[in-house]
Order: sequence, then structure tokens, then C-alpha cells
Amino acid sequence: MKNFIKRILFYFKIFGIDILRTCSSVKSIPFYLSSYLALKTQENKTDHQFKIRMNYPCLNDRSSNSGVTKGHYFHQDLYIASCIFKDNPKRHIDVGSRVDGFVAHVASYRNIEVFDVRPLVSAHSSIIFNQLDLTCDLPTEYVECTDSLSCLHAIEHIGLGRYGDVIDYMGHITALSNLVKMLEPNGKLYLSAPIGPQRIEFNAHRVFSVSYFYNMLKNEGLVVKNTSVVNDSGDFLSGVNIDDGFVNNFGCKYGCIIFETSKIK
Repeated sequence: MKNFIKRILFYFKIFGIDILRTCSSVKSIPFYLSSYLALKTQENKTDHQFKIRMNYPCLNDRSSNSGVTKGHYFHQDLYIASCIFKDNPKRHIDVGSRVDGFVAHVASYRNIEVFDVRPLVSAHSSIIFNQLDLTCDLPTEYVECTDSLSCLHAIEHIGLGRYGDVIDYMGHITALSNLVKMLEPNGKLYLSAPIGPQRIEFNAHRVFSVSYFYNMLKNEGLVVKNTSVVNDSGDFLSGVNIDDGFVNNFGCKYGCIIFETSKIK
């Protein structure tokens, strides 16, 4: 029954209806109104320097946490940004990662070039954007063009059409092949994706088994230098032994694996 209710809430959320948030907002109305009356009472004892308007109610912040320090994006973005800072490559290109997460982290200390299938209007001098679809042939100017490359939580989407890309059942293979082509010999590729029982959750993403994903990297001539995992609880496990994940995907149903790899000459 619990899983059924979760599924119903999930589908409501897809269409922009967050039932839990609505209930929380309704529950907060008495506190909101009493706070407003208290502020008005204080205002009446002053010379009315600020006009109070009730046109921007924030009803959920009081009952929520101050932030989130768990999960796939929090850990992968922070960790790989720190790797690039330490490595200080000549050029770093990112393909498809979150602009308001990982890309912003890196742009705070160096230039970063961003490739994505969707357009981006960048108003930040450290972010240089180019539009590119990894399911298509790689333009010659991007062959062996960089010594450092990242693609975080993006390859699982490629070929499912979610972001306007071409439908391609094996789009992840085409994308990885193009990523490897972009790297110079000995160049580094930082790659992450969901792990668990292998499946496509259309049209959101693929979920890879650890053994499948690892072998996919090997087949493209990549050497895995380090592996980390964000488990189903949202906790970061650094430097795991890849062999431990082949049987049960590190115990994940929907975890995240982070590979630090290099391209064989």
C-alpha cells in the first residue's frame, strides 16, 4: 500500500501537482496569519517605514531543512569539481552536466567549455557554450581536442528523446564512443550514471548494472583509475573496489557510480 501511494504521489508530481507540499502549505496557514498579525501589531508602534504586502507567502520553509548534503548530484558535482581543481588540466570540457551545479562549481575557479544538445545562453565569462548532439557524428574539430572531459549524470539520457535528442536505443554507446574520440591520448574522462538492476525507465533515463557499465568503458579503451558510489541512502562511498559491485550493484536499486578514467594511447 505504501509503494502504491508513493507511485500515485509521483505521477501527480509529474503533472506539477505536489500533494505533500500542498498539505504542508495548508497546515502552515495558521502560523502564517498569526505571524502577519504580530508583524502588523509591531508596525503600528513604528512610523511605518515598510509597507507590508501579503503577495509572496512562503509556507514550507519553516518546516524544511536548511539544505541538502546528500544524493547523487551533491556528491558527484562537489567531488569531480575538486578533482579538476587538483589536476588543473590545460582545457576542460563538460558534456551535459548540470550548469547550476557542477559547471558552476568549476566556473568559480577556471574556464569551462560546456556542450549540450539544448541551447544555453551564458552570461558568465568563465562558461563557454557549444551545442552538440553526441548521437551524431563528431565534428572533426572536436576529435582529440581536450585533455580533460566530464559527463555527469547525462549519458543515461542520450537516445531517449527526453531533451530533444534523436531516439537511439544504443545511444549511450554512441555517446561514449564520441566522448572517447574527444579525448587526447592519456586524457581523463570523469563519468557518472545511475546503477542498479539494468533497465530503461522511459523516457527519464537508463539504469546500468555495474558490470555492464564497467565493460562498456573497457571496450572503448578506457582505464578506470578510481571508482566511487553514491548509495540509495544518498551517502558517498569513495574509492570502492569495482569487483564488489559486479554481483549486486553495491546494493543499489537506484544509486550513482562515478568513474575516473583515462584514455589508453
